[in-house]
Amino acid sequence: MMMAALLLAGCDLVSPDEIVNPNVDESTFLHSDNPMETWVNGTEKEFALHMSDFVELMEILSDNYFNNYTRSSKVFDVPQLLYTDADVTNLQRHVGALREMADYGLTTVAKADAATTDAQRFHLLCIKAYSFVLAGDFFRALPMENGGDAVEWNGQMRKAMEVLDEALPLAQTADDRAFVHTLYARAAHRIGDREQAVAHARQALSASGDLCRQVHFDSKNGVLSGAQEAIWSDWFQPLPRLDFLDPKYFQMSSTDQCPITIAKAEENYLILAEAALAANDLGEAKRQLTALLALVKSRPVQTDINDQLEGRYNGGLKAFPNDPSYRVQASPNDSLRSHLIIDRRPPCLISIPYISGTSVTQAMIDGLDNHDSALELVYLMRQEIFFAEGRRPADLGIRLPLCEVEAANTTNGASYTEAWIPQFVPRNYGLDEFTVDDEAKTVTIAHNMNRIIVENARTSDAAPFE
Repeated sequence: MMMAALLLAGCDLVSPDEIVNPNVDESTFLHSDNPMETWVNGTEKEFALHMSDFVELMEILSDNYFNNYTRSSKVFDVPQLLYTDADVTNLQRHVGALREMADYGLTTVAKADAATTDAQRFHLLCIKAYSFVLAGDFFRALPMENGGDAVEWNGQMRKAMEVLDEALPLAQTADDRAFVHTLYARAAHRIGDREQAVAHARQALSASGDLCRQVHFDSKNGVLSGAQEAIWSDWFQPLPRLDFLDPKYFQMSSTDQCPITIAKAEENYLILAEAALAANDLGEAKRQLTALLALVKSRPVQTDINDQLEGRYNGGLKAFPNDPSYRVQASPNDSLRSHLIIDRRPPCLISIPYISGTSVTQAMIDGLDNHDSALELVYLMRQEIFFAEGRRPADLGIRLPLCEVEAANTTNGASYTEAWIPQFVPRNYGLDEFTVDDEAKTVTIAHNMNRIIVENARTSDAAPFE
């Protein structure tokens, strides 16, 4: 029974030093002391683990990272997204598990536990809403309930907004309210609802100008982030122009587990800037980007990270530049830029922004003089600010198919068994392609995807407000 399995995970997190009885049934659990506290903790643990899986696989499925190792997916980089792929199936199951765990807590557990609080209901509603956000960002269509038909991605986002409406009155703090409004703005942005996105982005910033909501891991109790393992070790290599942001998840000691950010105030500024451009207000867009840059600069930076074992190759499939004297261009038609590759060779220690970072400067914002260049900058900042958070495939318009098992058990599933990969997305590893000129000490990225997003902004796959 899924409930029992998930329950045991939750119990183990709450009381790691106690013996967990594998024969505890549902009735015994519901009549135990504080079952809602146990259930919320278990659900939050599963949320963190599922987010780690999404981050690991979505980062490969983008121009952020290339899997230069034998572990993790070897086909998402292509991108090849088959409905028979176990990773596709697992990601879909994660969405369903979060939704069902939240629902079970909100109904069955809440009914059994008279001590259930609004704060606990709030946490479960936010996780439920986030499950629909994940479905809307990354899948063509998914069921919204066990045994239900597949509902397309935009319907998933609208459902997320409905659940967030339920959560908002239960928010306990200004940060809680900002979290709800930020998720609402994210969902509205994805479906192109500019009015709603702008309204909620403004309310989020009014409630908290520096929101940063994260999921956390716990090495002591075995709640480990697979995304950290892939990024901190030498599995994943960043596109060279993003080298200065890696590794976002690091270890200063052998037990460190970095959290994953799931919502932050930066998103609201990005939405407001993009909305201003859609309204042909370049001046307002620049004002929002200026405020955004100030926020990013205020975010913490971890210093003295020893990443000397990285090597940017270590016997992988291809070598990545590891010399800060190399300059990088985002495409053969872009200017060369310095300071994008950092020196992690011995004896160097590095510094990494671990909430948000960007290569964009105030001079770049001030110099914007037209809509397209400004929109390209917005998407560059989106890529850099959400780097290693699993967000990029949604901006590229890539959507996973409905998995084989689910397709066979829905009346309309056959319509969604092919992945959606926009025509403008390069195939055959093109998202990660670059060339190195060792004599000139230059790196040339094959495709500037932020410019390509702008060039395709009038399609249904990119730049939702255009």
